[in-house]
Amino acid sequence: MDKVLVTGASGYIALHCILELLKNGFAVRGSLRTPNRETQVRDAIAAEIDAKNNLEFCQLDLLKDEGWEEAMIGCKYVLHIASPFPFNEPKDENDLIVPAREGTLRALKAAKKNGVKRVVLTSSVAAIAYGHGTYDNKLGADDWTDINGPGITPYIKSKTIAEKAAWDFINNQEGDLLEMSVINPAFVMGPSLSNDIEGTSTDTFVKLLTNQIPACPNVYFNYVDVRDVARNHVAAMTNKDANGKRFPCTSNESVHMVEFAKILNKNGYPKVTTKTLPDIIVKFLALFSSEMKSIKSFLNKKTLLDNSQTKEVLLWQPIPMEQTVIEMGQSIKNYLNQRKK
Repeated sequence: MDKVLVTGASGYIALHCILELLKNGFAVRGSLRTPNRETQVRDAIAAEIDAKNNLEFCQLDLLKDEGWEEAMIGCKYVLHIASPFPFNEPKDENDLIVPAREGTLRALKAAKKNGVKRVVLTSSVAAIAYGHGTYDNKLGADDWTDINGPGITPYIKSKTIAEKAAWDFINNQEGDLLEMSVINPAFVMGPSLSNDIEGTSTDTFVKLLTNQIPACPNVYFNYVDVRDVARNHVAAMTNKDANGKRFPCTSNESVHMVEFAKILNKNGYPKVTTKTLPDIIVKFLALFSSEMKSIKSFLNKKTLLDNSQTKEVLLWQPIPMEQTVIEMGQSIKNYLNQRKK
């Protein structure tokens, strides 16, 4: 049985990747920054599948060398998912850039040294779609964000710099070659496997369901179901044609936030707002709120993306948006109800 190291094992995407790996007959070693989260991960997986003895854990930190080489021992593949993802813009962009870049290079160096066959790196459409000065062009696997262009946030910069550092490492290897594929997800939605619903993706839906969002700002999302992200990770890991390629894991068209709200509103959540928030209010609130400042930079921006390489190589058939939104809403509602007990 082939073993896979999954970094950042307690995360929203990583939990689904672990589940998908176990379903497909792989053994998993999950890395955690703090070991006390092991029980949470085990409980989340146990609710879906009996992992038997095929799930183990280790401790790794993106900013520390300790443990990376040991974590790779016996692993044929690595899914490097761990990366900082902030709610608000940091005061110092290096708080995101350094751990994203250095953690990625630690993973790749240790994987190569220990004879890992392939690393699948979780990047983002943030490394593809921004800084171009226009939103009229369709962007895909061959395109890169211009980190010196307009509208670049620290998070966008961190994902772009980290992925470019990874490709530089892969393309300048000597000796036995480590393979790499990259998954570039858009806004990730879908059911959560754990009761940790404080992540950036799930937080938007929590706020919609709990009426913390009185009206939806004019922001648009290219989206993807978290279960599709997991399946594409496993496909990119095992498909011989996936080596050396980037896979935008995203809808082609952008969808207004209010469309998600309308689906929730019509499917059992009548209190979810379907109003839109005028741009002038967002711009005013941005003077006082770092969250609104981040939203302001994305007002009325629609991004056209090309997911054809992902569909063709990985044979991806996306889960319909309405199913994703409804099942995410039900998942979050269940966890919110548990908290009330």
